[in-house]
Amino acid sequence: MKNYEKLLSDLAPQKFGKKGVIWTISLVVLIVLGIIAYIDQIIRGQMVTNMNDYALWGVYISNFVFFVATSFVGTVAVAVLRLTNNNWRTPIVRIAEIIAVAAIIMAGITITIDMGRPDRLLNLFIHARMQSPITWDVIIIPTSMMVCLLLLYFPLLPDFGLLGKYYQDTKPTLSKWYKRLSLNWTGSDAQKAIQTKSIHIIAILIIPVGFMLQTIDAWLFSTLYRVGWDSTNLGAYFISGASVAGIGALVCVVYVLQKAYKLEDYITDLHFDKLGKFLVLVCLIYLYFNLNEYLIPQLTSKKGATTHINVLLIGDYAPLFWFVTIGGLVIPVIVLLFKQGRKPLPMFLIGLLVVAGSWWKRYLIVTPTLLHPFLPIQGVPEEWRHYFPSLHEWAITIGTLAMALLIITILVRYVPIVPIQKTADEQEALELNKTTKS
Repeated sequence: MKNYEKLLSDLAPQKFGKKGVIWTISLVVLIVLGIIAYIDQIIRGQMVTNMNDYALWGVYISNFVFFVATSFVGTVAVAVLRLTNNNWRTPIVRIAEIIAVAAIIMAGITITIDMGRPDRLLNLFIHARMQSPITWDVIIIPTSMMVCLLLLYFPLLPDFGLLGKYYQDTKPTLSKWYKRLSLNWTGSDAQKAIQTKSIHIIAILIIPVGFMLQTIDAWLFSTLYRVGWDSTNLGAYFISGASVAGIGALVCVVYVLQKAYKLEDYITDLHFDKLGKFLVLVCLIYLYFNLNEYLIPQLTSKKGATTHINVLLIGDYAPLFWFVTIGGLVIPVIVLLFKQGRKPLPMFLIGLLVVAGSWWKRYLIVTPTLLHPFLPIQGVPEEWRHYFPSLHEWAITIGTLAMALLIITILVRYVPIVPIQKTADEQEALELNKTTKS
């Protein structure tokens, strides 16, 4: 009989300490402020925002694209690592799954917030047109949400079974919930075979779903025939950028959870080293697509495209563009090429820089292009040619980001961050291997 006592005491979900309570309350306050701002937006209309006939999407769609990109970590990290037998992945995969679930849920909510008439949301389903990329988005986002939830849930069955027994005497109510969620898991060979096969099927399924989600998101832009978006490169550009955003978010959350729950014995420097190398790879790929997206059109395109690019390179958006490019891509690559740069604290700081750069990158993808329409509107007010989010938009956007963090916070409160059963199996296999060699 395997000894799970130490693993359960180390890895079983823990109550929030004082810092955890303060963190949760802070998130709830930000969410409430966002809800108040959104209610006011519904009552008074979109006039409370700075959106107009030029900047008709604004920060809401930028935020939506960021959530969609961050959810891609569920494809890049989870599916690839689950389908390859790398034991180092075990403490990382579930955290990636939790981030993916939180991000895709908030992507669906954020797109609703952007609607001036959310009461007409049902019309997207009733009157859907298959030739519209928006319809594809309506289909692929719930699909991706369901697959992400399944990929998080199925590997949890053995751990829920263990926790049901672990809390049986001390927390009977919680124990009952874990037992129900475990679907009567007993650890029989038949159950293990079904679970393993199910996880492999879902891991394979989420790869095309993830790629379709990012590509459809890109097609929403590229089919609108606007300067800055009319690129056949945009699908690959979005996929590579999503990899950067997802891995950056994963690094940040892994570091915080390691410190908050004292998981240094399970999440080690090796994991940060591997994630650092992974992040360098996706940053280099994204840099390559950035060259394709900005350098080549600058040399070959017509006046409209070069005017748009000059706004980014040397115009009003230049400071933000160079922060995103140098701070969010170049500096992380340089720092992470060195082994010391792939230690936990430097990795966390680089992760924060990458996530911030990724969020503002989506703002740059959306806003400057909208301010340079293919067919200019005649006689519009001068302020329409400029856009920066209003206080309502910032409150709602920050509220959605806080909601994503709250979903992650709640999940890590009740879900084992590091897989207990899988860790026990790997430790047993390692001990058996040592015994055999000796």
